[in-house]
Amino acid sequence: MNAAAIAAEVRAGRRQAADVAREAIAAARTDRFNAYTEITEARALAEAAAVDAAVAAGRDPGPLAGVPVAVKNLFDLEGVVTLAGSKINRDDPPAARDAFLVRRLTAAGAVMIGALNMDEYAYGFTTENEHHGPSRNPHDLSRMAGGSSGGSAAAVAGGLVPIALGSDTNGSIRVPSSLCGIWGLKPTYGRLSRQGGFLFAASFDHLGPFARSVADLALAYDAMQGEDAEDPAQHWVGPAPVSGLTGIAGLRIGIADDHFARNGHAEGFAAVAAVAKALGTDKRVTIPEAARGRAAAFLITMAEGGNLHLPNLRTRPDDFDVATRDRFLAGALLPAHWVQQAQRVRAAYRAAAMKVWEEVDVILAPATPYVAPAIGQNMVEVDGQTIPVRPNLGVYTQPISCIGWPVIAAPIADPAAIGAPQGLPIGVQLIAPPWREDALFRVAAHLETLGVCAAPTPKA
Repeated sequence: MNAAAIAAEVRAGRRQAADVAREAIAAARTDRFNAYTEITEARALAEAAAVDAAVAAGRDPGPLAGVPVAVKNLFDLEGVVTLAGSKINRDDPPAARDAFLVRRLTAAGAVMIGALNMDEYAYGFTTENEHHGPSRNPHDLSRMAGGSSGGSAAAVAGGLVPIALGSDTNGSIRVPSSLCGIWGLKPTYGRLSRQGGFLFAASFDHLGPFARSVADLALAYDAMQGEDAEDPAQHWVGPAPVSGLTGIAGLRIGIADDHFARNGHAEGFAAVAAVAKALGTDKRVTIPEAARGRAAAFLITMAEGGNLHLPNLRTRPDDFDVATRDRFLAGALLPAHWVQQAQRVRAAYRAAAMKVWEEVDVILAPATPYVAPAIGQNMVEVDGQTIPVRPNLGVYTQPISCIGWPVIAAPIADPAAIGAPQGLPIGVQLIAPPWREDALFRVAAHLETLGVCAAPTPKA
């Protein structure tokens, strides 16, 4: 069942939250996708019992009453070591309290099932974790789930939980959403608190939800909104509920061209074309300097991540995943004037790109350049060139992360109909100006109603 249905059943007393929790725990224990790294069974049963007690006493258990949730293992969970996908963090003490967004979810009645696999320190697009093994795509177990929030996406796509949380620095919610065929939200930079999240690159990092329906995505997002003085990056503009929003009347919708119309396979462009046709738009718009923005994103995130991990790079280099370590080392050694110039490019790109909103209210773009590659695949051919798989998965997401715009990754309901190889999932980015998550949810709900975008059922 989806989250909205579970909550309705529990709130009405037709189902016990404890029974739902036990089912989710059982599913976690038989996880075929290597999504979980920690199952919080005792906590889940205690939280479910509290929800059932509230219902029995006639108290409101919250909008997510009894809904099983899980989080990427970079979120603090009280009493659990925050791994952030690493070996090094195993030596840390358990978290003293939950991350802010976790506290918001459980206050809304959600039940925490556990922590989920990810790329080490969120530096990757594949969740091929050297320490915990690769997360597997529920649509084909031989393929990547995407990353760095691959465990979160696999858990939702595979039906282990209806809602999971991830993080997005350069595309780590949108890439696995696309490859696993589910909905994912990267909110505006600064919208949701990041307190209690193990960050990768602080000037880029976003936290957000995954779900199999727009209604569930909206429920999670609404529950997590709240002011938090402990996150200095949060720019609180007040709550902006999105549940129930629908209809696209008055919204000007455009299709991103230039950078977003090359660098990928046919299925990514066919996905955008199908969504554009359903929305009745053929208007092309250019997000200027997107390629330069992506280049700036590479340099700045490398530098921020490398410097964050510099102490361990000096003292425990052999305890990193080799690929992660080498990228962090490269970032730590970048010349300062390169990083300074990248920041100038970022600022200029942001100013130039904002002008596109004079023409449209929502922009469509591919989410990934192709469907999920095989686990272990290192290279892929695009436009006649053989290029690395990992960095190219973020070719369309990085330019948007660089300037913090909100995005919903929308899954194509019937990937085979648009020519996706083997009918594997692929998604489209719905992009809006800062603080306009409402516009995204209106378009997403409309596409789901039309049947163009929906989470396809895994066959694996």
